[in-house]
Amino acid sequence: MKSIVREGALVAGAALLLSACGVVGGNREGGPSPGPAPAPSGELVSDTPVKVGDPYTVAGVTYTPADIPDYDDVGYASWYGEELAGKPTANGEIFNPDGISAAHRTLPLPSYVEVTALDTGRTILVRVNDRGPMVSGRLIDLSRGAAEQLGLTEGHSAVRVRRTNPPQAERAQLRAGRAVPERISTPDSLLAILRKKLQSQTATPAAAPPVGGQPAPPVASGKAKPGDDRVAVQPSADKRVPSKPAPKAAPPAKAAPADKPAPAKPVAVAGSHFVQVGAFSSEGNANAAAKSVGGSVAKVGNLWRVRIGPFGSDADARGALGRAKAKGFRDAVVVRDR
Repeated sequence: MKSIVREGALVAGAALLLSACGVVGGNREGGPSPGPAPAPSGELVSDTPVKVGDPYTVAGVTYTPADIPDYDDVGYASWYGEELAGKPTANGEIFNPDGISAAHRTLPLPSYVEVTALDTGRTILVRVNDRGPMVSGRLIDLSRGAAEQLGLTEGHSAVRVRRTNPPQAERAQLRAGRAVPERISTPDSLLAILRKKLQSQTATPAAAPPVGGQPAPPVASGKAKPGDDRVAVQPSADKRVPSKPAPKAAPPAKAAPADKPAPAKPVAVAGSHFVQVGAFSSEGNANAAAKSVGGSVAKVGNLWRVRIGPFGSDADARGALGRAKAKGFRDAVVVRDR
């Protein structure tokens, strides 16, 4: 009987020693003090339903969420921490500053993105579950935990944000508030290209981060190049608000010889097929997009619509559709006026 009691005491003592490992004076050894504990495996936040959301306006700027599977952009990242700890995110989850999460203005909630620091090439996987940053010149807001993993120590840092579809095991890690291993560092050759792309975007004050406390003009959808605040416009929109974009002026026809009458132009040239590139909240962005694809602009409600055409056949319109998508307008569609 004494032997059993002695063995029980030894087991209890060992358990007590194990529970004290890594803790000195009530604090963990090394690293920041812990924030809210990650959710237990049985209480993980859910990846469904995925919410895209309706357009919304903050401080007079309208942002249009969009589901773009191959989203890939460069900009500036900032971070946030204890000031929002325990408060709900835009999709109803509870913000944990030590989790690996982020806020984005237009990506679906949740989304998974790879964030690359353009100064070091380090790349981490982050789960987007909130809206923001509502500050001009910022592309993404990282949680404190994500910023620490990326090595972001300044108020803002140049980054690349690329949407990705990680394995379920990594999704579960992030849903529990835990980091997954860093990706392979981005090679210097690609970093040079990304830095150059960022420089071209920030050449205008509207895309640059605030300097000297003076905020730059807000940029819709948090991006600074034409076409990025586009929204998909369904063909049915044409039936609600018909438009008559002016066709391009045809080059002057050469005079035909007197004994050979000039051939009549096919009626199909004034056809009813169009390529609808998209709709924009900014007339300036719409004009820039129209110029890049050789289209025309028409106001439809509160948006500015860009279309290419008319074309005499669906085949001609499909050719123009391919050219528009090659220029980055992946929401473009062929429509037909009846």
